[in-house]
Amino acid sequence: MTVDWITLQKTAHDEFARRVEAVSDWDAPTPDTEWKVRDLVRHVTREQQWVPLLLEGGDPAEAENSIEPLGDDLVEAWHRWSSAATAAWSEADPHAEVRLSADVVPVHEYLAEQVADVTIHTWDLARAVGTDEELDDALVEAVWGVFAPQKDALEASGLFASPVPVDDDAPLRIRLLALTGRDAR
Repeated sequence: MTVDWITLQKTAHDEFARRVEAVSDWDAPTPDTEWKVRDLVRHVTREQQWVPLLLEGGDPAEAENSIEPLGDDLVEAWHRWSSAATAAWSEADPHAEVRLSADVVPVHEYLAEQVADVTIHTWDLARAVGTDEELDDALVEAVWGVFAPQKDALEASGLFASPVPVDDDAPLRIRLLALTGRDAR
């Protein structure tokens, strides 16, 4: 089965936007223990700022100076940079190469990584602000396909907490989040 990552990117961004628009307490804790809601939204928004620069062939070290600071209106910032990233993805050649800080990868791999990041953080934000924690089934399936084969590498990377034990017959969303150290039960 071929995954339509462009459509999934738009879906992931729409899902994150719904949760951003529901924020009433920017200082609320998140499942990412070192982050408040404000920090989480800034992180995900900042990742979107990188997308157009890197897809245009920018070098990550040089692009760092091109990233403009985010203001206090994080809802507006999310919409602005989400739109910029979505436009850049739509125009990118999925087979071209993109230079990331640690590697050079095909654009389609960077896109899958970004969709996965936004999807997981959508759940984090939903949990933090007390909104709907369900995730789009197609997103969950696609992100599972990215993360499941990397189970050992995910934990070793230090980017995720240790996997949370769950039953093998738990819903895929629960297993996906557990794989990234989140207890969604």
